[in-house]
Amino acid sequence: MTRRKQKTDTASHDSGEKHADKKAKSDNGNDNGRNGNLDRENIAAEFEKFCKEISNHLSIEQMRKILEANGRGWTGSDDAVVPRCMDMVYYGPLDQCPICGGDLECGRTKYYCTGAYSEWSTCTFNTREPPRKDEELVLPDSITESPAYDMLKEHQDLKSRNKRVAFGPPDKPFAGMTISLSGRLSQTQQRWKRDIEEHGGKVANSVLGVACLIVAPSDRERGGSSKMAEAVENGIPVVTEAWLLDSIEKQEALPLDAYDVASDLAVEGRGIPWSKQDPENEALESLAAEVKIYGKRGVYKESKLEELGGKIFQKDGILYNCVFSLSDKGRELNEFCVMQLITVPEKHLHLYYKKGSVGNDARAEEQLVEWENVDDAITDFKRLFEELTGNDFEPWEREKKFQKKLRKFFPIDMADGYDVRYGGLGLRQLGVAAAHCKLDSVVANFMKVLCGQEIYRYALMEMGMDAPDLPMGMLSDIHLQICEETLLEFVEKVKAMKVEGQKAMVVWSDFSQRWFTLLHSTRPFIFENFREMADHAASAFETVRDIVAASHLVGNMRGSTLDDPLAECYKKLGCAILPVENDSDNYKMIVNYLEKTYEPVKVGDISYTASVENVFAVEVSACPSLEEIKKLPNKVMLWCGTRSSNLMRT
Repeated sequence: MTRRKQKTDTASHDSGEKHADKKAKSDNGNDNGRNGNLDRENIAAEFEKFCKEISNHLSIEQMRKILEANGRGWTGSDDAVVPRCMDMVYYGPLDQCPICGGDLECGRTKYYCTGAYSEWSTCTFNTREPPRKDEELVLPDSITESPAYDMLKEHQDLKSRNKRVAFGPPDKPFAGMTISLSGRLSQTQQRWKRDIEEHGGKVANSVLGVACLIVAPSDRERGGSSKMAEAVENGIPVVTEAWLLDSIEKQEALPLDAYDVASDLAVEGRGIPWSKQDPENEALESLAAEVKIYGKRGVYKESKLEELGGKIFQKDGILYNCVFSLSDKGRELNEFCVMQLITVPEKHLHLYYKKGSVGNDARAEEQLVEWENVDDAITDFKRLFEELTGNDFEPWEREKKFQKKLRKFFPIDMADGYDVRYGGLGLRQLGVAAAHCKLDSVVANFMKVLCGQEIYRYALMEMGMDAPDLPMGMLSDIHLQICEETLLEFVEKVKAMKVEGQKAMVVWSDFSQRWFTLLHSTRPFIFENFREMADHAASAFETVRDIVAASHLVGNMRGSTLDDPLAECYKKLGCAILPVENDSDNYKMIVNYLEKTYEPVKVGDISYTASVENVFAVEVSACPSLEEIKKLPNKVMLWCGTRSSNLMRT
């Protein structure tokens, strides 16, 4: 389906790759790079041998001392100490990030930056060949008696230092991975084995201990194999051949989640973030998803307390209900968090907490705690708020005073009402509501569109802002104002910007991460120009603002439809809606515009086209009449709507 022009993570500062390829070519003097790849493989093997020998003679504590002596002190887990120390000793101390000046760290397949652009964003720079300091390695006195000292001494001198990288060459995406194959694949298992080994991987007959199991999509339909059952039981990813093909094409081992075919068979259920799913599957899942929180008084559905009569706890004018968002491209995080105090009749106060990625409930951090003492529950709520955001709860809730902290969540301020995806009429209710409506039948059908959930679900789905865990249709005026100010400030900043290249990219990346923290998207990306910003930031913001207005207008229609909710909503509009004659010039103009502008949209196996059924003229009491507007100069036709719904506003 056409969702939007999605950006890939190549927008991250990946420039180190191109530089690395050029450097390999010039260093080896070989145009086809074969000698360079051979050198890389030899060096990688030598590095692995070196690591084994050093690890046998140095303790974790001694490795920490080496890191500290070279300004790379590490307080994290012991498992992370060894690769950091070995990389530094063999290749030399890492220099600072060329983009932001932050520290570089060694990852599984690349080096990445741990620095930040601002309190809203982290650096996205990564490379296979990082900059190294032209300094001798400092060896602490505490290791002089170690059997490994002589080997370390050999690598202390700059001249003996190997400047190649430990990672396999770019065309070996499966380096260090063991993969298992199962069933009838598109090519023989022997051929797949050869392809996998040519690209750096190994193939095992057993499932245990492998990185993933490759199966044909039809295997699941046939009930699966014993290998698949064993993989699911042991939590080993089961993916399709497409993962192999795409990883080879992009020369990088891609995330397995997007190619999963069996995680929903596991006991804990399906756990694939929407951002990792195929856009068509995500769209279908989004349209069918039930909104889990509708507004400031909405009890989160998965707490299962609303069905017991649970309500959001309120004290001294404060509703203890918060949702948060965080978009962090540097750390590849895109998370939401929900935190509520819920009162249940004849029971104690409950604190509900959930943090994770949209669609990845199986891996979300979730807890429900019952408190006997109200003050203790409030204290714990405030503690969690500060832990998540770095700010105090009451100044935010009472005065909206908040200072964004680096790598911390930002609260999404909710209004007191019903998200139209929750409060609007469902498909089953629309027909009954129209049948009991006292309005003209043509106008009643138009009100069905306005008051139904469907068009708003489609609109948010197309923008990737359809998370059921966040009430995107019930944001507060304050939050919308923050979004608008952020957008306008950035436009002025870019207009006055004089930097180019990577420095300019930093500005765009900083804004992008900030924007998708404020307006949570299931598929955040880095804006690169004004066109993308206009299409996917400014336009999206205006659409969300319109949907919020619709939510307040529609309210909660989940009750009986016998009271004519469509007519009640029509009264709230405060205007007259009149059908335009089919043979009028205005009608023909709109039909002509639609035919030349809108293309079909495909969602799953269904293709949607936009067509005109009726055109309405709106007489708004609070605005100049249509006749008065016609006399004004510089008239522009405003055409608003979604690519897959038939609601247009002129």
